[in-house]
Amino acid sequence: MLETLIGRLVMSGVTARAAVADTWGAAHALARHVAAPMHVAAPGTAEALLSPLPLSALRLPPATLASLRTLGFVCIGDLLHQPRAPLTRRFGPDLCRRLDQALSHASEPIEPLRPSELVEVRRAFAEPIAAAETIARYIGKLVVQLCTALEERGLGARRLDLLCWRVDAHVQTVRVGLARPQRDPQRLTRLLCEKIEIISPGFGIEILSLTAVMVEPLEARQVASSLLEAPAPDLSGLVDVLANRVGARGVYRMAPVASDVPERSVTRVAPLSDPVGAGWPDHWPRPTRLLSRPEPIETLALLPDHPPVWIAWRGIRRKVARADGPERVFGEWWKRDAEMIAVRDYFRIEDEAGERYWVFRAGDGEHAETGSHRWFLHGVFG
Repeated sequence: MLETLIGRLVMSGVTARAAVADTWGAAHALARHVAAPMHVAAPGTAEALLSPLPLSALRLPPATLASLRTLGFVCIGDLLHQPRAPLTRRFGPDLCRRLDQALSHASEPIEPLRPSELVEVRRAFAEPIAAAETIARYIGKLVVQLCTALEERGLGARRLDLLCWRVDAHVQTVRVGLARPQRDPQRLTRLLCEKIEIISPGFGIEILSLTAVMVEPLEARQVASSLLEAPAPDLSGLVDVLANRVGARGVYRMAPVASDVPERSVTRVAPLSDPVGAGWPDHWPRPTRLLSRPEPIETLALLPDHPPVWIAWRGIRRKVARADGPERVFGEWWKRDAEMIAVRDYFRIEDEAGERYWVFRAGDGEHAETGSHRWFLHGVFG
């Protein structure tokens, strides 16, 4: 885990050191004074590892550190076997408390870092709840409170997290994403209640917490500007329902990319994203279905510019009745050196059954360095 974490940070241009230890205080000290760039401490070795480290590893105030150095203390090991009462009387409770936290003699709760603008509402129950109807009722109340807080700040939610704290200290999480910022209580309540079936209340839920973990500015706007023109349909509700049922990656639309290479000329974008500013090519017809990867086929064709006489694809041999082409597509030399002279010759073919396919030959049919001269099927026309 540490190797993956540090590797990702390095790839992002961030220099980092990390450590794993029995306690937060020990890990904090080892990460800053031992890790190079990482260190994993064996269980029960905190005292031996911390003893040679400087006093600054204990997270003490500068004034306390200066006083300790004046008295001749240099490292943490110098303090471990000193009487606690004189240290506490002279330096206060913080010194011994930091020692006990680093050595796992005292607990140290971890307070997560939260953005100051985080919008969160919660409800604690005197008696745990478990019925789906009760959970749905309180979800509706929390959503109303959250939408009120969002409206005061001029924000709309793009992602909601519902945390259900059970009596056995287990937390159930429900996440809902939205295509556009929203603060409509009815819509948000409906999306959250649709996922109640995945909540396992166990012996009961004692706290419900609803957080808008991703927000965007949302100002009031006029719905329709004319009495004569019908307002544009709002598809965000449909997109939200589908995305939360099948997953956000399962709902998208295709957009063109400025590239002559077919598999690079299209990309997936969010279903309600703005136009990308590029148009679909219209100088040559393109297939209705483009395969994610070209599939090799067996053919018989006269080189260099004649279409196939027949093709064999997925175990079925098809005789070509009509063909059109070739359409030559050159490689993108600025991406890879191997594409400097690579070409493809595409043909539209139709078999005797009326099915139409998009096939290509890798290479120009004359020079081996332009491609393997193998044939592939890349798309199917509707």
